[in-house]
Amino acid sequence: MEASPRDTAHDGEQHTAQDGALSTDGPDATTGGVTDDGPSEAELAAEPEVEVELRPQRRLRIWQLAPIVILAAVGSLMFAFPLAFEFGDGGAVVAMLGLLISSCAAGWGMMAARRVGYTWPGLPERGSGRRPDWRVVSAYTLVVAGAAVLAVWRVARLR
Repeated sequence: MEASPRDTAHDGEQHTAQDGALSTDGPDATTGGVTDDGPSEAELAAEPEVEVELRPQRRLRIWQLAPIVILAAVGSLMFAFPLAFEFGDGGAVVAMLGLLISSCAAGWGMMAARRVGYTWPGLPERGSGRRPDWRVVSAYTLVVAGAAVLAVWRVARLR
């Protein structure tokens, strides 16, 4: 079956534009771009246009935040207690596992925030086409590397 222009006339009738009838492409009697059934030009010019965002703002919901916060709390407690109270030989393993769980929760939180559209301070928005500033990226890298070095150094001192 082949597609063809739609013909809505029945029994071979062809409608033509006559006195006051509509042509096939719409009304002909328009004045100033406003039809008889539309608003007048005074009504159109009286009110300024207001743009309203119909989509709700994207925010992190409680069901997204709860597992991230719980994992971060459990991981940080697992990391902090062996370091603070030195539980013997197993403390280093528990502390490293806590550090791993905390890091996973932080990564999960960053990915959820990125999906919603949040960015780190100083970095461009996702899809904006701008490149991140190398100074901001290097500052974030130094802070994360410094925290990792201090954590590993503290756990190594437990042994």
